[in-house]
Amino acid sequence: MMTQPIIGLITLLFMMIPPVAEIMESIMILHMHMQMPMIVIAGFLMAPFFTKRFPNFFSKWNQTGIPGMLLFIIVMSYWSIPRAMDDALTYPAVELFKFISLAFLVGVPLRDSWKKISNRWQNGVLIFFFLQFTGLGILYIAAPGQLCNNYIQSEQVTLGWGFLTIAIAILVYLVQLIFINPADYE
Repeated sequence: MMTQPIIGLITLLFMMIPPVAEIMESIMILHMHMQMPMIVIAGFLMAPFFTKRFPNFFSKWNQTGIPGMLLFIIVMSYWSIPRAMDDALTYPAVELFKFISLAFLVGVPLRDSWKKISNRWQNGVLIFFFLQFTGLGILYIAAPGQLCNNYIQSEQVTLGWGFLTIAIAILVYLVQLIFINPADYE
């Protein structure tokens, strides 16, 4: 029995329950830094089901892990755009796409690809997100007006500080890699 995929499916379905989704989407930082990562984690947990069920697909199209990582980066970047968050709150079809894309186009490829790519590629992905989150943090904090129509500006600033906090955490991780060899602890 595959426990992780079941937990992932239950998590995804739980996040889709209207009262849960409404609570998570009521505050901007919860929407971006709680709900969306939980949906990605649900997909991450469901990945073994798909990789075992469709091994030929993953071996043919994601043999090196790079196509999956590119898909991961593109979809994650899309959901970082303020307009995408607004559309997910305004249009039910876009909200459904959010759940499907974050689970199956981000979570599943992330789990399948991360172990296949080299350490250099992994660090490159982390550097990309460090730069993206730094830029988004500055944008959300310094923007003179609202970027999202569905949230007030103070929530936007809070989200910006959340992005900067995550960027700093990624930077700390990358810097410690310079001084510590992870292979020494495996």
